[in-house]
Amino acid sequence: MSWGDIGTGGISIYVKDINSINGLSDDEKEQLSKVVERFPFRTTDYYLSLIDWDDPLDPLRMIAVPSMPELDEWGSLDPSGESDYTVSPRVEHKYEQTAVLLLSGACASLCRYCFRKRLFMEEYDEAPLDIDSAIDYISRRPEVSNVLITGGDPLMLGTRKLEKVLDRVSEIDHVRIIRIGSKIPAVDPYRIIDDDELTEMLENHVTPQRSLYVMTQFNHPRELTPPAAEALHQLKKTGAVLNNQTPLLRKVNSNPHTLAELMNELSYMGVAPYYVFQCRPTVGNRHFAVPIEESFRICEEAKKMCSGLGKRFKYVMSHRTGKIEVIDVDDENVYMKYHQAALQENLGRTIALRRNPNALWLEDYPDAE
Repeated sequence: MSWGDIGTGGISIYVKDINSINGLSDDEKEQLSKVVERFPFRTTDYYLSLIDWDDPLDPLRMIAVPSMPELDEWGSLDPSGESDYTVSPRVEHKYEQTAVLLLSGACASLCRYCFRKRLFMEEYDEAPLDIDSAIDYISRRPEVSNVLITGGDPLMLGTRKLEKVLDRVSEIDHVRIIRIGSKIPAVDPYRIIDDDELTEMLENHVTPQRSLYVMTQFNHPRELTPPAAEALHQLKKTGAVLNNQTPLLRKVNSNPHTLAELMNELSYMGVAPYYVFQCRPTVGNRHFAVPIEESFRICEEAKKMCSGLGKRFKYVMSHRTGKIEVIDVDDENVYMKYHQAALQENLGRTIALRRNPNALWLEDYPDAE
């Protein structure tokens, strides 16, 4: 099958065995088996077909295929302190208006930069979501107007199972926005194209009083294939609002031209660029990390090449204390602002830190509180 052709019968096959990848040499497979022992491997045959196997630094290969630098010691398994805001199994409440449901522990493709690797590692297996407990918690908190359903990937669930969750959340009057976080449009677009029941179900959850958002994760413009574009088109027809977020990743989208192309193409397809994240200091992620001040420059250079719609994204650090937007860098300081905060008194707070060109996270600045 040519993945450039849109049609039925394109259901992806999930690939879990590194030895089945024809693009890898036997020596590479033997080496990478050490990585897979620690961090599982999973992707789709569709996504593997997009990789240029003649290029060892192909950006899509870096996203989906294990590499030896993942074994470098760095970071933690909970870099944003999600455990501090977990109110019941797989339910997080960090920001006043938003509750997060980690609905699924599975993904179609395990991104090698993932900051929730703990969900896929057996020794760190977490209890499943208790939907009754989650609904009870949200129902008793009228300040929660947004529910983000993420994971893992919620679209890995069967359509009817996902519908039951959306039905339960929709019964809560004060919840006015339901968000679904998914990389399925990028790694398995036929999950959307070939399931009319899914798009019909999503359409049923869009009302004049309540919005449904799909938070996509396209990291590189080459992921925006014709099937991916069709999947996005089908999602838009449901009435869902589409936003995209991506981390800034070394040698994947850290070139301003690449980042600008991604944002422009998304805007052409009706997907709003939302967040560009500083790569979180997660175990196995060191080779993806770009220093904060360099990342800010990359984002600003990319914005110069974007239309107003393409440059809407904010460059933020998803820190344990909140979403901290990097807003400026001068000769002496880097300036940041709390776009979201766990503590209400921090909302909108601006901080100035003496520059450290090597800083990869807030704590790398000596005068950070």
